[in-house]
Amino acid sequence: MLNLDATAALWILIVTTPLSFLAAFNDLARMKLPNALVMALVAIYVVIGPFLFDWPTYFWGFAHGIVMYLFGMFAYAFMGVGAGDGKYAAAMAMFIPAHDARFVVPLFCAYLIGAFVTHRLFRAIPAVRNATQTWVSWGHKKFPAGLALAGAFTTYFGIVAFGW
Repeated sequence: MLNLDATAALWILIVTTPLSFLAAFNDLARMKLPNALVMALVAIYVVIGPFLFDWPTYFWGFAHGIVMYLFGMFAYAFMGVGAGDGKYAAAMAMFIPAHDARFVVPLFCAYLIGAFVTHRLFRAIPAVRNATQTWVSWGHKKFPAGLALAGAFTTYFGIVAFGW
């Protein structure tokens, strides 16, 4: 059983889905997750969080963000993960109650594998490459993990909001 209220999840889904699509597209096209996008996600949490979470959960969200930020910077420094991916994951972590991490982490892992395979498959198709010639991710040695982060984030809130 997931811990987040369905109404809260629906509001988060509505407000954050455009940013998730922007993050995925930006990472595919430019291999960058802009700080402005990350800060927008944090600002959304700061503004709507008190209306959607009880106070302890809301304040723990800041701790989740800090811990994920530190982990993301460690992963950037030692594991080859993009700094933008770490910052975006930190902003996302603020919205996810600790109890639900046991569901969100495997969901992200599944999205990471699926997005990686799909990205590598699509970049091998000439028609897709020609339609998106300016996308940096097609020729980059790294994978745009923002695609998987955004997908997992949106899917989690969709599952909670609609009870799938």
